[in-house]
Amino acid sequence: MMMQSNSPDPQLDAFLAEHGLARKDEAASWHPLTGGVSSDIWRVDVATRSLCVKRALSTLKVSACWEAPVSRNADEWAWMEFAAQHCPDNVPTPLAHDAKLGVFAMSFLAPDAHPVWKQQLMDGQVEPQTARAVGRLVGRLHAVSADNGELRERFDTLDNFRALRLDPYLIATSKRHPELESRLQYLAQRTASIRTALIHGDVSPKNILVGPKGPVLLDAECAWFGDPAFDLAFCLNHLLLKCLVRHGEREALIASFKALTEAYFDEADWELRATLEARTAELLPALLLARVDGKSPVEYLTDEAQRNHVRAVATRLLLQPAGYLYQVAEAFEEQIQSRPA
Repeated sequence: MMMQSNSPDPQLDAFLAEHGLARKDEAASWHPLTGGVSSDIWRVDVATRSLCVKRALSTLKVSACWEAPVSRNADEWAWMEFAAQHCPDNVPTPLAHDAKLGVFAMSFLAPDAHPVWKQQLMDGQVEPQTARAVGRLVGRLHAVSADNGELRERFDTLDNFRALRLDPYLIATSKRHPELESRLQYLAQRTASIRTALIHGDVSPKNILVGPKGPVLLDAECAWFGDPAFDLAFCLNHLLLKCLVRHGEREALIASFKALTEAYFDEADWELRATLEARTAELLPALLLARVDGKSPVEYLTDEAQRNHVRAVATRLLLQPAGYLYQVAEAFEEQIQSRPA
């Protein structure tokens, strides 16, 4: 007697069969994976292998009301195809996609060989060479896409990027800080107006696996042909925030910040470093503040004193912008050192 699939939706079993990923008479075993807020994702075991299936949600799993178009699943699929063409070792292999269902399948990467970078950082395993490899990868993907008219047309996804990034991060934060509202709204508008390269939109340590052939980027639902400064600032933001919870690794985290920055700019050949770095340095404090007072606060800043630290340094840098990224890192460190023991 054939075993029944434990699929959450018969359409998902049909999707596998239609694309030759499982036999029609095969009972696939579906295992929900945790950690995502914007999609359902499963490890699916079939007779010959395991693979990963992802389906976008219309309402994100966060405490604040946050809705986003499910068409982003197709955008993520298209970004994965682009990345696999240029950096095949640094993205899961795209296997199949169904735009109508809002679902795609990709290769499953075993956790024992692909630890999550965020978990390494939170466990105190902070290695600047990992950050350097991430900076190099993100910079290369930006460089090979810069000023590409075909990609610019395909990833004309500002509505999605606005719903997933600009509004919940910058605009939502501006409502809680009237004294910064005009500055945050300006940064959101400026970011939306720049269309230079294909950006990932969620370059966060939780979306980066440390693989045997280098970092692997996941979760490109926010992909947009826009301002590369956003990706760089978004990732550097997390290295600074973790200084507040990994005190013993603060020096290594700042070294990682600098290593990622330099490796990125080694690849960034489409515009002057001074111009791109200034935009990134202006955006970074806005994103710092957004991870405290926006719609997606980081879960590990549990102490109000930590959050107030972020508010203080971010406010100062928003009102008096830095021109260089090292100045943002220095201001963040100085604020930590000025805190009472």
